[in-house]
Amino acid sequence: MLPGTTDLFPDADGPIFLGHCSVSPLYRTAARAIRDFTDDIAARGVGGLKNHFDILPRLHDNGARLLGCAAADISFVHNTAEALSMVANGYPFAPGDQIISYVHEYPSNHYPWVLQGRRGVELILLADRDPLGRSDPGNRPRGWSMDELEERVTARTRVVAISHVQFSSGYAADLRLLGGFCRERGIDLVVDCAQSLGCLPLRAEACHIAALAASGWKWLLGPWASGLLYTRSDFRRKLQPVMTGPGMMRQHLDYLDHRWNPHNDGRLFEYSTVAWDHAAGLNAVLEEVFLRFDGAAIRDEVFRLQEVFLAHCDPDLVRPLRFDRANRSGIVALEVGGDVGKIMPRLAAAGVVMTGPAGYLRLAPHFYQQDRQMIGAAAIVNRICAEQR
Repeated sequence: MLPGTTDLFPDADGPIFLGHCSVSPLYRTAARAIRDFTDDIAARGVGGLKNHFDILPRLHDNGARLLGCAAADISFVHNTAEALSMVANGYPFAPGDQIISYVHEYPSNHYPWVLQGRRGVELILLADRDPLGRSDPGNRPRGWSMDELEERVTARTRVVAISHVQFSSGYAADLRLLGGFCRERGIDLVVDCAQSLGCLPLRAEACHIAALAASGWKWLLGPWASGLLYTRSDFRRKLQPVMTGPGMMRQHLDYLDHRWNPHNDGRLFEYSTVAWDHAAGLNAVLEEVFLRFDGAAIRDEVFRLQEVFLAHCDPDLVRPLRFDRANRSGIVALEVGGDVGKIMPRLAAAGVVMTGPAGYLRLAPHFYQQDRQMIGAAAIVNRICAEQR
């Protein structure tokens, strides 16, 4: 636990939540901000909106501070699939162009690129590779190889579309290395940051990222159906709008003015009515938590809590999938001796919440949690895994 978190996160006696890579507990002030908005609308209808006109400008500013970019480069979105679909479908691909991605990407960062096949674009998928050369008889996802990516790049490579952190294994891309590689070759780097933003420090411009999308309900502890899209200004000028509505136009509320006059900043992607209540909730958690605490300190505390948990696990029952520090994330994939699908509900019944895609049990604590919770959770995991063998 970082100093100063006790007042913000007072409840440490309930279920031990180790699934921040899934749907996290909603930060309490975010829940209050959502209620304040909906109460205003319930009481006054459209008249209540005037109290909340600052929500989106504040979110643009907060997102910019979090990512180290200009507020004009930030858009509010509802999920990563929406954001990445607008990027992929609006990109000026030509027949024969190529996209490089990874074979086990999360669907939100896969299907938008698959769809470009209709335009004659080739999607090249990097093979699954263990960066440390380990074998896995269960054939579960591990990571991908920078060497293979370099080999697969051609003169027709336009986009590298990759997750900062792989959702199943926890493998993190070295974005500074990857971004520098793409910049040198004129390739646009598009990153799904759903599993990193709020856990790993990130500066979009320093990593030469063209666009990134992140959901707000995982590591950011925000509302369901809230998220951020970053687009670099020169990259944004390449994109054609694929979703349209009054929100993207400079005349916005003048609904009888039908001139084609879109914004050229991030508002281009806020095409119509958005969930202001969810944006208000995301503002609350950004302002009170993630713009208050240093990103590197959050990362280091998450890593430390992982080690506390793992130090109390039975190594015969729980085997962590570890990576070098440059490829480490908030997720540690655990190989356990038993059926993860049967272990998870038993853990939940015992007061430990963990999730487990692809045959792993994922350990994903957050910086506000305490050592005693890690120790207690490890004991429960040991017991249930032993009984499940």
